[in-house]
Amino acid sequence: MPTTVSPEAFEAFARDIFIAKGLSPEDSTALAHSFVWASLRGIDSHGIARVPRYVEMFENGIANPEATITIDDTRPGTAIVDADFAPGPIALTRAANLAVEKAKTQGVAIVSVRNTVHTGAIGYYASLVAEQGLVGIGIAAGSPMMSYTGAVGASVATSPLAIGVPAGEGRPTVLLDMATSLIAMGKIADAKRKGIALPEGAATTADGTPTTDPEIAKVPTPLGGAKGSGLSLMFELLTSVLVTAPILTPYHAGTKKHRQNATLIVVDPSAFGDVTEFVANVDATVDTIHALPKADGVEEIFVPGERSSAAAVKRAEGGIPVGDKLWNELVALADALDVTVPAVS
Repeated sequence: MPTTVSPEAFEAFARDIFIAKGLSPEDSTALAHSFVWASLRGIDSHGIARVPRYVEMFENGIANPEATITIDDTRPGTAIVDADFAPGPIALTRAANLAVEKAKTQGVAIVSVRNTVHTGAIGYYASLVAEQGLVGIGIAAGSPMMSYTGAVGASVATSPLAIGVPAGEGRPTVLLDMATSLIAMGKIADAKRKGIALPEGAATTADGTPTTDPEIAKVPTPLGGAKGSGLSLMFELLTSVLVTAPILTPYHAGTKKHRQNATLIVVDPSAFGDVTEFVANVDATVDTIHALPKADGVEEIFVPGERSSAAAVKRAEGGIPVGDKLWNELVALADALDVTVPAVS
């Protein structure tokens, strides 16, 4: 049976671990909140499982625990945030808040983040935006991990896309959160930790041999073949190349320093019409999808974000489950840092 911890206790636990590693309380809270958000929604590969990995990044110099984040307000509706190698949940949370502020004045805002490390769950930032009544779009790019159609080995990033659209009161945000690969690297690691097989066709070994064994899987395959790898390439151009911080070209030339870049786009619906009518039409559209004729064997039709929202409600009540291996890692980490371990069930 997995260990179960309340989300509030888990967030405080993760925050205390990062504070013990020398991060500010504000930055530690940003990290912990993003991880708990992901774990609540069943996105375990980007949730609490990332705590030990982030500590490793701070210890080996990949991530900067004392980053000086700078903002270049290039235009009224645009900005560039240089993360100074702070983790994504720290830098992108600031970028999302800045983009919301600008969009409320300009109608639309684009804020790009360069030189971060691991953006985290990209849907988290789109969700933060949607919770404030605006539309949030996020894309990210990083080091090559996924194959490119026609090439062998890690060629492009598993660049994710998220779109969050606010819905009516009491309804979950319509939230699409997807990688351009069939499976994220974090899910391969999660499968390895749990000892379960990968889906057929989701990954290959380093030399391009298809495999379902997470122990030897090294390279995720692109979603939809050329469509997925093409999207990843475009996201590199619209994030990294856009802010003069290309990743793919120097990486394949031999410069393999770990970093990621992201672009957030925020749209204020009030710039296009009545917000009440917009939200009502969002709800009506969702209801239309729900009412579509169901295929054989299908009991319910979902729109993006509904399953994860339902999971969040369930886990908020019953706690976040954690496998023995990860829990033992977290306890050992807490002991080493003299951090109190929360009560479990």
